Amino acid sequence: MSALPERYFTPHDVAALLGVPLETVYQWRRKRTGPPGFRVGKHLRYDPDALHRWIKSLTERERD
Repeated sequence: MSALPERYFTPHDVAALLGVPLETVYQWRRKRTGPPGFRVGKHLRYDPDALHRWIKSLTERERD
């Protein structure tokens, strides 16, 4: 089992990190095209490693 990250990202964190509007992050989730997220109660969170893999998959598709 791998260690838990020091902190999981909020939708605001993801939007700020990627330089996109917060609504874009929510649209990705609704359309199931964005990074995988999970709920902790009513709070949406993103694993930094999963976000990194999602970004990497986008950049690899661009090269093809």
